[in-house]
Amino acid sequence: MLDHRVSALAVMLVSLAPAASAQDCATFPWSCQGPWARPAPPPPPRPAWPGWQRSPEYAPQPQYAPQPQYQPRPSWREPAEPQRPSETARTPLDPALARQYAALYAAVDDRFPIPAVRLSDVDPAFLRKSVAYSTSEPPGTIVIDPASHYLYLVQGGGKAVRYGVGVGRQGFGWSGTASIHDKQEWPDWYPPREMLARQPELMRHMSELRSGIGMSGGLRNPLGARALYLWQGNKDTLFRIHGTNEPWTIGHSVSSGCIRMLNQDVIDLYEHAPVGAKVVVLGSRVG
Repeated sequence: MLDHRVSALAVMLVSLAPAASAQDCATFPWSCQGPWARPAPPPPPRPAWPGWQRSPEYAPQPQYAPQPQYQPRPSWREPAEPQRPSETARTPLDPALARQYAALYAAVDDRFPIPAVRLSDVDPAFLRKSVAYSTSEPPGTIVIDPASHYLYLVQGGGKAVRYGVGVGRQGFGWSGTASIHDKQEWPDWYPPREMLARQPELMRHMSELRSGIGMSGGLRNPLGARALYLWQGNKDTLFRIHGTNEPWTIGHSVSSGCIRMLNQDVIDLYEHAPVGAKVVVLGSRVG
């Protein structure tokens, strides 16, 4: 009986309660829906659609990767990793001569041990050879034909020993007559001031030597095992016939005017060409 009275009283109190204002309904929506009303639970999260992606403005941006700075390649490089000239058509090596050339260009036990020439580095057309050669120059004369990349040591009787050489690149050619003023084994290298001005990176390979700034003789020296110094009268031409630590440049126009030879070849020429020998450079240019 008591429960019924309590329920009736509750109903009466609710009915007597003042009606909620529009502002109250907006602020407390459940007050307009009965005391048992509760805020509706939030809707379940919307399932992601297959292939859904963030909009472009939220797409992660790639990290900036700084580009390596440009480093100019020096025109002169150490023998450890020199630049090789572009490949051209090569004369095939006669298999019958391969063993003979292997002995001719074998390692040499000198003040510094000279490694054997890797024959694949040199076009066989520029390997040492005795050839027929007609000239009016007397025996012992050195004739250089830059256009063909050959040096001839005249023997007389229509014969000469022919060596392949590297010569001056365009703009560094010369021609005319000179003589061997001096010869040196494992020479020091003293680059002209003009060369040091053109290639300032060379200075990091130089040191103070007895005759000025230069590089001591040795396997890393670009003059190689021997050098023959060419003079015209009482004036040094600054050009030399010398060895090289870059055998693959033989047969190419790559130098600053000097005549470069394989170390084994320049040793052979050094032993047969005396001081005072005449040197003739043909043509109007070297290269």
